[in-house]
Amino acid sequence: MPRGGDGKHGTVPEGWSHARLMPTAGIRNQQEQENRATSCLLAVMHGVPEFGHALLKELGAPKASVIETFAEVRFKSAADSALRPDGAIRCRRAGKDWTCLVEVKTGASRHRADQVLSYLDLAKAHGFDGLLTISTQITASPSESPIIFDGRKPPRKRPALWHLSWWHVLTEAIVQQRYRGIANPDQEWVLRELIHYLSSPASGAIGFEDMGENWVTVRNAVRDQSLRKSDGAARDVAGHWEQFTQYLCLSLTQELGVTVTALRPRNQRPAERLDELVGGLAESGELWSTVRVPDVIGPLTIRADLRSRQTFLSVTLEAPRDGMVRTRFNWLIRQLKQAPDDLSIRTSFANVRESTAVKLGAVRDDPSGAFCAGEPKRPPRAFTLTLAKPMGQKRGQAEGSFVRETASQTVAFYRDIVQNLKPWHAPAPRLHDPEQPEIQAGVEGEHSVLSVGAASDGAPNSGAAPVGDDA
Repeated sequence: MPRGGDGKHGTVPEGWSHARLMPTAGIRNQQEQENRATSCLLAVMHGVPEFGHALLKELGAPKASVIETFAEVRFKSAADSALRPDGAIRCRRAGKDWTCLVEVKTGASRHRADQVLSYLDLAKAHGFDGLLTISTQITASPSESPIIFDGRKPPRKRPALWHLSWWHVLTEAIVQQRYRGIANPDQEWVLRELIHYLSSPASGAIGFEDMGENWVTVRNAVRDQSLRKSDGAARDVAGHWEQFTQYLCLSLTQELGVTVTALRPRNQRPAERLDELVGGLAESGELWSTVRVPDVIGPLTIRADLRSRQTFLSVTLEAPRDGMVRTRFNWLIRQLKQAPDDLSIRTSFANVRESTAVKLGAVRDDPSGAFCAGEPKRPPRAFTLTLAKPMGQKRGQAEGSFVRETASQTVAFYRDIVQNLKPWHAPAPRLHDPEQPEIQAGVEGEHSVLSVGAASDGAPNSGAAPVGDDA
């Protein structure tokens, strides 16, 4: 063995690297990058059905015993010109034949609207259920497409148009391998090889790169209060913020093993959400999102204030509904032992609009500074915990960039504060202790069946008539 290797199993000698099933070395151009990514993904979907089913269930595909996948499928159009989508998928179960075409882009390459429309026509002509596009663009769900169609629009029903980002594909692979598990060890190894391939920058299956070419312009215009709602650059930044939010949700999903989602009104369309964000940028200079992690104390809100150049992370939890006012505040403070002193606690109170805001460091020993002003006995209704951090300024993902700093700040806020918070639960009602002196209520000498039954056998409480006898 060369130097650096001790001959033990699992050690890697210095300068060596493991042989890979799906190597990224030797990729020479964009087309080769796309062909290799398509072939690797489709082959693993066929070879590791548990992973393939996890991806396709979001598209409505049946859970077939075999997922058939094909690369570089060729067709002829009505004009007798050759069409070649990147791939095709077929699932058969219980007499149902589900098929879809696949078109892939990697890196900064984007799908052209005319090409997508021609493939939708092709899918309709040959009876395919839909067309699946895959690229680095991130959407909230497979039913949302990042492609902008000018003029002619895609069909509303069949064939369907679905979209998956490479970051979504990688997330599904990580969750399946790390948390759900793969029954067959050989298939599990194959899936790990796909994860390694997609995690390499050379594969072109990158996550979220930056806030776009208009980020600095919009950031400065917000600071100068010269940004207008009609500014196209503002809409571009709003679109990148939405992608960043989805990227953050998928990244948390990879780390937690549960599906983290961005919250927005049920009937709000993507275009309406962008209008809302653009309006917020122009009026208050803010971008914001709310994400939900299953089984945590409450939704996590991320707010980027481009005017003050600060990022605010917050979570709201209900206050206890029982106990003295001081006891209710101490219940919260005890859960924040590891939280920083500059954590802000905003308290709302029952039946009044007034609220109080204090720093955690000021109330660790005495919470009275957070009581309702003028009415210290008024019980708290809810607590909102907010942590302010300096906002990253740069466009890309390097140290000090907006994307990198906001992502790391969000993860740290969740790790250090949110995941440690527990909701309040009312204590269970307790039965009367027969050893304690009894407090008479109602008719003298009257007892409940439970209190009599709880007494020692054959020795009812003094003054109580046996059950079934007249007093």
